[in-house]
Parts: sequence; structure tokens; C-alpha cells
Amino acid sequence: MRQITATSQTLCMTAEIVSIGNELMDGFTIDTHAATMSRILAECGVDCHHRQTVRDDWEVLVAALKEAIGRSDVVITIGGLGPTGDDLTREAIAAALGDEMVHEAEFEERLRKFFESRKMIYTEAQKKQTMRPASGRLIDNPNGTAPGLVCEKDGKTVIALPGPRGEFVPMSEGFVREFLSQRTGGVVIVSRTLRLCGIGESQAEVRIKDLMYQENPRVAPYAQPAEVHLRVTAKGATREDALAVLEPTEQKIRAVLGEFVFGVDKTTLEEAVLALLRARKQTVSVAESLTGGEMGARFTSVPGASDTFLGGVISYTSAVKESCLGVTPETLSEHGPVSEATAREMAEGVRSRLGSTYGLSFTGNAGPTSEMDGKPVGLAYIAIAGPEGTVCEEFKFHGTREDVRRRCTQSALVSLRRILLAPN
Repeated sequence: MRQITATSQTLCMTAEIVSIGNELMDGFTIDTHAATMSRILAECGVDCHHRQTVRDDWEVLVAALKEAIGRSDVVITIGGLGPTGDDLTREAIAAALGDEMVHEAEFEERLRKFFESRKMIYTEAQKKQTMRPASGRLIDNPNGTAPGLVCEKDGKTVIALPGPRGEFVPMSEGFVREFLSQRTGGVVIVSRTLRLCGIGESQAEVRIKDLMYQENPRVAPYAQPAEVHLRVTAKGATREDALAVLEPTEQKIRAVLGEFVFGVDKTTLEEAVLALLRARKQTVSVAESLTGGEMGARFTSVPGASDTFLGGVISYTSAVKESCLGVTPETLSEHGPVSEATAREMAEGVRSRLGSTYGLSFTGNAGPTSEMDGKPVGLAYIAIAGPEGTVCEEFKFHGTREDVRRRCTQSALVSLRRILLAPN
């Protein structure tokens, strides 16, 4: 198989990703490969302007490829390189480029030996994988029988990659990354995401608006449930150069939004809260009703959580609230299980019984029924009992049952973090 040596080209390359497969269009498979490729393109200094997803349909695929080739410098296809009848990518690329198909005899010989070494039957259907468009070259696939493909014609480049993850990822991180990095002259892109809580997206943007219009580095906000992510992306000739561009902007953001920044990149809010508790040599326990153990699961997902998270009680019924947490029958009778009074006694009960510095409690109606003892869907009470007393907040969340539960635990973490950061 011939080696591919990329020539130099303009730095401002644009790219398009075309994902191929009925399983993607029918919703049975989530297209995570396109996200992976978008990241690789960005890290190689290539701007991804479009993404398409199409069925295993000849006319649709050829039309999509012609459109992509017409408006982008680089087109990357994912899937459709196998030996079966619905694997149409090679032939469709040839049609879109106006190429004839060419047989690679050397690769077919390698493929036959591969099958023989594994005592597998080589069929004529396999020969399909040995074909390429006239302007193309095969890319070695060390983890599968279907080779990739790169075609260069009339100033355009088409790269075809197989769909199976074990084949796609190594080829993307290896050949594609190296090929594109050479094409862009070695431009390096570095991104860092500052994760914020306790402030809304619009509030954060107003405070750093002067930084939002920079070209290098770029600052882009992304709203998440009870969080805001600020992604800072810088370009440079080397990683060190890109970091030198990025870091002054990061410091400016931290200077303005300091207390709201709880982490960087993959840091979760539960990690940040447990780190604060650990630094203070304090502990936490949870009493969960509507969240059904989700808060405990988030805490225990953090390695080493046992030195700060002591445990919890899933008190889904009133009887368990009474027997395990000490919520009084009078409180439950007068106020009901979904109430501020019950949330307070749950938090105080779990704190007392487990001996933790703080006790978190959750009670409410996550749905899907519209009413529960007169309580609307989304109504939640979150209480935090601690050395300075007990505080309780009422929330009205929207969304599915899962949305309500997630937002409930997220809001509790924001509130506990605020308490931990407050001056003594």
C-alpha cells in the first residue's frame, strides 16, 4: 500500500463531515463519531462548517457528497466501506468526483492472505474492499479488513473512514490527525473549558463581554443545567504558543468571575464540592426522596469520596422518613411529605444519625403525574443542615422526571458550595 505525503496548503481550511448509515437516521445508533471528528478537526486548525447524516441510499449519498465537495476543502465520510451491498461510500465518492473505480491488486493479495491465515473463506464480495476511485489511495486499517480512503482532486480532499469504533478512532487519531496537521502547516489548537455555577449565562457574558469578540483566543459560553461553561480556544504554531495566547484570557475571566469558577475541563460539581469539604475536614450525608439515590450516586462516582461522603438514606415513603430520619408524624400529617418542614427534618435527621457536618435532603414531585397531594410536578424542596443551622429552598423545575431529579441534585451542590465558600 502506498504511503501518503500531504503537501502544504492554506491554513484556513474548511471541512464537512458526512456520516452514513440507516442506523443513524433511524435513531438506533447515536453518532458520536462526528463529534470526535469535529474535535480532531478543530485541534488540527480546520474549521468544520457543516455536518450531514444520510441513509445508505445511492442517489441521496452522491448528492450529499457533491454538495459537500462543492463547498468545503476537506470532506470526511464515516461508514459504508464494508463488503455488503449497502456499503456504497467508495462508489459514491467516485461518482461525486467524476472518477472511475480502480482495482488495487496488491491490497487484494494482502486481504486474501489475511483470510487464509484465519481460516476464513474469501468471497468475491470481499473484492469490493479492494476498489478505489482513480484519484484515491487506500489508508491502512490495522483493526479491520475495510481500508480507508483518501482522494485528492481539483484542490479538494475526500477522506473515507470505516464506521466501527475500534477502526474509526485509531485511524482518526492516527492518519487523519497527522494528514491534516501537515496540511495546515502544523497549526495547533488548544481549548480549555472553565466551569461556572451560581451565575447565569447572560450574567456571565455581560461581565466578560469585552473578551467575547476576540478572534484568538475565542471565548464561547454554553449553558448547562445550573452551570455555565466558558470554552476558551486558542491557535498557535505550537502547543506552547497556543497556551501563551490562551492563558492571559483565562486569567482575566478568573479575575472577573473568580468565585463562580468551580473547575476546569472535566471537573464535575460534585468533585469540586467534595474537594472543598476535604480541605475543611468536613463531611456530608444525604436523605433522598424524589431523587431516589441520585445524589449519593454522584458523590460516590468521585474516587476517594468516602473520606467526605458518609452515606445516605433513600426515604421514599413517609414510613421511612419517620423511622430512619426522625421526621415527626405531626409534620407529615400537617405539612405532607413534600414540604419545607419535612425537608428540614430530613436534613437534620440524616445529619444527626450519620454524624456528618452537613446533611442534604430532597423531597418533591418529579412527575409524571400532574398532582401529588396537591403538589405540582417539578416542585422540590432542598434542605441543608449544618453547624450554622438549617436552610431550605423551594424550587419549581421543568422537564422530564429525569430532568427534575438531575436539576435537583445540581442545585443542591450549588447551594452547598455557596455555604462552604461563605466567610465564617
